[in-house]
Amino acid sequence: MEKRLKHYLEFYKNLSQKNLSPEEVESISKEMLIQIGFFQHERLIHLIVTVLFAILTVMTLFACLLIIQPVLFALELLLLVLLVPYIRHYYILENGTQQLYEYYDEIRAKK
Repeated sequence: MEKRLKHYLEFYKNLSQKNLSPEEVESISKEMLIQIGFFQHERLIHLIVTVLFAILTVMTLFACLLIIQPVLFALELLLLVLLVPYIRHYYILENGTQQLYEYYDEIRAKK
């Protein structure tokens, strides 16, 4: 998904710098809204997964503090190691989608 988002960011960045006819602006705007919708959906799903994963991590941390078991410590470590990439991925999706909004506004301003 990150590769796809970067591709669209580069594509729309180049389009926002071009002089476009009103028909091109309308066509590109419709396509952008579809792509933004896809990325918004992806962002929502990853937000839900990331938050649930963070809750599990915190709950496991509390369990580790209350019940001293090596298995719980191993689980906590695993959850922490996996939480970092989830947060990174969500960060990229969030910022990329926000950038798509800016490109959309720039292109629509040319109308």
